[in-house]
Amino acid sequence: MVIVCIRLNYICKHLYTFTHVFTFDFQLFMESEKQCLECGGKIMGRADKKFCSPQCRNDYNNKLRTDANNYMRRINNVLRKNRRILAELNPKGKTKVSREKLLSRGFDLNYFTNTYKTKAGSTYFFCYDQGYLPLERDYYALVVKQEYVD
Repeated sequence: MVIVCIRLNYICKHLYTFTHVFTFDFQLFMESEKQCLECGGKIMGRADKKFCSPQCRNDYNNKLRTDANNYMRRINNVLRKNRRILAELNPKGKTKVSREKLLSRGFDLNYFTNTYKTKAGSTYFFCYDQGYLPLERDYYALVVKQEYVD
């Protein structure tokens, strides 16, 4: 009987502590009404939540990245266009074209993905797998990147 009372007292003491802590945390949670970073609405749930819904979270993050996304999208469009022009003008894998022909199709010489310098000192410019080498008299040699070219 004494053992039962001691255990019951122990359980009640810890149950009271747990209930007290839980009530205290719940009161803190209820007192600190946070506002959604996107819409300003009331946030319900975890204490560290910043948004009231997944939609608000997505909208907020999309707005943050819009400028960077537009900049990268524009550059990627130019690179894809350059690659497409090189591929159209170079169906056999190796050819020679004039600068005027490249520029008339909208090719932008300022945008390329990488360069390759040969042992002879020539520099190839690549738009992904399609490349060009500036030659004399405003001509360019068009090539397709080979496996051995890094």
